[in-house]
Amino acid sequence: MRISALLLALISASPAFACGADTDCVLGDRTYRIAMPDGHDGKTPVGALVWSHGYRGTAAGAMRNGSLRRMVSDAGLALIAAQGVDGSWDLPKGPGTFDSTGAAEFAYFDAMLADAQARFDIDPTRIIAAGFSAGGMMVWNLACTHPDPFAGFIPMSGTFWMEPPETCAQPVSSIVHIHGDADRTVPLKGRAIGETKQGKVSDALALYTDFGGFGPARPVSAGDLACEDRSNKAGDILDFCLFSGGHSFRTEHLRYGIEQLKDAGQL
Repeated sequence: MRISALLLALISASPAFACGADTDCVLGDRTYRIAMPDGHDGKTPVGALVWSHGYRGTAAGAMRNGSLRRMVSDAGLALIAAQGVDGSWDLPKGPGTFDSTGAAEFAYFDAMLADAQARFDIDPTRIIAAGFSAGGMMVWNLACTHPDPFAGFIPMSGTFWMEPPETCAQPVSSIVHIHGDADRTVPLKGRAIGETKQGKVSDALALYTDFGGFGPARPVSAGDLACEDRSNKAGDILDFCLFSGGHSFRTEHLRYGIEQLKDAGQL
């Protein structure tokens, strides 16, 4: 995969001093944070969950979430917390970013992953992306437009602005989408915000069902999640899970998504 000039600039601008859960890893004018799993020996490569925060969130805030940290560590994964510019993501069709292609964010994620792999023992074949709210929107954009660096995706309570793209980029990936059935912040059917509108979750799922050649939905219950699970001939999964409630993040729901990707052989 060709590395862009922006990616090279971000990596070369990154100083070599230590960084981690409590200290920013600097990439030019962007940052991220990382926590390796508890007890990691410093030698064995591990998979990673790349977390995209919600609107006005921070990577530091993600690292202060003890429940999130413990759950990701217990799953044997590093937690890489991405940091949006001023707590926001450059998303196509979004408020203030309507004409964006998302290219700046894709370059940032490439640079972040390259930097993390250079500094830490990260297995590049076992990296998944997850995020909540606006972070879930970021995850859908990565899954559809920039999937190659990731083994799977868990968007939570977020989807595309306006409508999904006409098609997605190869390769087909496994996706577990989790959403509250009474979400008023990012409703399942979308809502207007300024010049734009949040898209319908059903439109994103329909696009990816066709793109990935996923079969009929199979109803599954898991704790408080009511899911529709789909799979394709390659063994990829497309799961849509609802919980009773509004716009909220629950660690156990993310755990379920990770377990589904593991069961599908993505981790």
